[in-house]
Amino acid sequence: MTQTTNSIYAILDIETTGGKYNEEGITEIAIYQFDGHNVTDQFISLVNPEREIQPFVVNLTGINSNMLKSAPKFYEVAKRIVEITEDCIIVAHNSSFDYRILKTEFKRLGFPFKRKTLCTVELSQQLIPDMPSYSLGKLTRSLGIPMSDRHRANGDAMATVKLFKMLLNKDLDKGIVKNAVKVEQKSKIATNLKTIIEELPSETGVYYIYNSEGEIIYIGKSNNIRKRIVQHFTGTNSKSRKIQKLVNTVTYEKTGSELAALLKESAEIKKNKPIFNRALRRTIFTHALYSYTDSNGYINLFIDKSNREETPITTFSTRSSGKHFMFKMVENFNLCQKLTGLYNTKTSCFKYDVKECQGACINEENPEEYNKRVQSVIEKYSYENKNMLIVDKGRAIGEKSAFLIENGVFKGMGFFDLNHQINNKAILASLITPMENDRDTKHIIQSYMRRHKRLKIIELNP
Repeated sequence: MTQTTNSIYAILDIETTGGKYNEEGITEIAIYQFDGHNVTDQFISLVNPEREIQPFVVNLTGINSNMLKSAPKFYEVAKRIVEITEDCIIVAHNSSFDYRILKTEFKRLGFPFKRKTLCTVELSQQLIPDMPSYSLGKLTRSLGIPMSDRHRANGDAMATVKLFKMLLNKDLDKGIVKNAVKVEQKSKIATNLKTIIEELPSETGVYYIYNSEGEIIYIGKSNNIRKRIVQHFTGTNSKSRKIQKLVNTVTYEKTGSELAALLKESAEIKKNKPIFNRALRRTIFTHALYSYTDSNGYINLFIDKSNREETPITTFSTRSSGKHFMFKMVENFNLCQKLTGLYNTKTSCFKYDVKECQGACINEENPEEYNKRVQSVIEKYSYENKNMLIVDKGRAIGEKSAFLIENGVFKGMGFFDLNHQINNKAILASLITPMENDRDTKHIIQSYMRRHKRLKIIELNP
C-alpha cells in the first residue's frame, strides 16, 4: 500500500439529486488536491444531472433545476475529475457515498473509475473519540473549524480539508491514517462462471441454475438476468457460495413482462422444488384485506393474517404493506379511519375531528353513501367474478404479453403481435398457455396491478 506520509489526497464533496439508490445524479462537485500540507489544485463546478432534483434536496442545498440548465453535463467534466484524482487517495466525509456516486457516473460512460479511499467519519471516530455527533456540520462546530456554505459542495469540501489536516496532525506516527486507506478488491469470479455470464442477456425473465448432474438447484426471476446471476456468483453468503460451488450451467427464458416472470417463477419453483429455493414457504403472502358489514349497516375493511376461511379481497406480503395500502385507500376514497381498523376509538375518528371524514364512525353519514365508496375499493382491487385481459410488455418490439382472467379465475398467459385482434375469443384461446390458478398466483397478479397503475386492462364480455 502507498505510504501515506508521501500521499497526495483528493478531498471532495458531491451534492446529488437524491432519489432511488444508484439512480442519483451529481448536481455539484468540489475537489481539492492536498499534499498533506497545502492545497495544490482545485476543481469546483455545478453539474447538469439530466434528471429531476428531489424537492427536499432543493430545500437542503438551494440548488434547483434552473441553476443547472447551462451547467456542464458529467461527461464534460469527467476528464478533469480523472486528472485531479489520478494517483490520489480520495478523502470524503462518508467516502463510501461520494465514491459510489462517482463510480456510478463513470460506469454510465463505460469508464472503470478506481481509486483508494479514506473516510473522515471513520478517522474522526478513531482519532477524536466520544464526540456527540460525527456529522460534518456538528463535528466541525465542536472542533471550532470555520464553515461556510453548508450543504454546498465547495463549503463542505473545504471544511473536510480543514478537518483532515487536523486529523493528520493528531495521527502522530501516521499509522492510523495509513491503515484506514481502503483499496477496492477486484471481484474474483472463476473462469467457468465468467463464461456462463457472457451467454446471459440483460433482460427480464426467469433463470434456472443446474448442477453437473443436470438437476435444477435454483430458480429465480429478474429484470436483468445477467446482473442477477453476477450477484449470485459474487455473493459471499452461504447460499451464494454453495451455488458457486455446484453450478454447471444456467438457462433462461425471456418474458419481457415482470408479471410473466413472477408467475412463471412461482409455477416452476412449485413444480421443480429446487434445493436452494427457500421461498418454498407454504405461501408468499402473510396478510390480506377482508370486509364485513357491522350492525349499523357500514362495510368495514380490515387487514388480518391470510389464513382465514373466507376469500380475501386482496393480499399482502407483510402486515406493514397492508397497513400502507389501507392508509392510501382512506386518503383516495375518503374512507373512515375507524371503519378501516386504522384508528381504535369508541367515538369519532381523527379524520372526523379535522373535518376530513364524513362521520360514518359516529353514524352521521348515510351507510349507503359510505358503502358506495368502499365498494369502489373492493371493485378496484379484487378481480372476483371479473372477465378481463391484462396487457403488459412483450419480449420484443411489436409484441405484448396477455394474462387472461375469466369469471375471477386466472386461466393463463401468452404473447401476441400488436396486429392481432385479441378480443376475438377464438384467437385469444389459441394464444393463451393454461396456468395453475392458486392463492399465490392471485397474490402475484393483484399486487402487480396495485404497483403498476398504468397497466392496460381490457374488459371482456362474459
